[in-house]
Amino acid sequence: MIFNSKRQITLRTLGDKVLAGTAAPILNVDADIVRLAREMIEATVVFNGIGLAAPQYGISKRMVVLDVPAESMSEVPTPGEEQLLPRMPLVLINPEILSYSTNTSIHDEGCLSVPDIYAPVERPEKVVLRSMTLDGDMIECECGGLLGRCIQHELDHLDGKCFTDRLSPEAAREVAGEIKRLLRYGEKKSFMRTKSVK
Repeated sequence: MIFNSKRQITLRTLGDKVLAGTAAPILNVDADIVRLAREMIEATVVFNGIGLAAPQYGISKRMVVLDVPAESMSEVPTPGEEQLLPRMPLVLINPEILSYSTNTSIHDEGCLSVPDIYAPVERPEKVVLRSMTLDGDMIECECGGLLGRCIQHELDHLDGKCFTDRLSPEAAREVAGEIKRLLRYGEKKSFMRTKSVK
């Protein structure tokens, strides 16, 4: 008899209640949290993402996985880019943003929970991140470039926000039809998107 050895990796899509809630702090980094981190890293690779928050994986915990490419380093890198980009993939436990720069920039964003939809989002150019890593290190550093944007995007998920919540009225109108189609499709699929891996 031949057994199918493929596994299913599932992410939650826009419309799922888990994406609209506030995630709970992690009180203890135990074996379950370590296993969740490994599964989220795998999911980020399988779905070709640069970041994933635990609610997107269906778990309402304050954990984020980052896999921002090293070649995204800014021309004048921030301390966070120099410190964190070589450590990718990186797991953040109970991350928080301590401060935001007053300068902002607008760039297109997409999201693994909002597949195939992209729109311009205005965000601060730099943030100061504080977080524990999976191995117990405490980090606190200023992050800019793609890393800074990805941190803001993923930490939004921990507070029930998606990038679509941050669109200007004009940008929101541009993608309104696509969002409606995604929500209708999501209802049929229980707001899940799945890929098979060996």
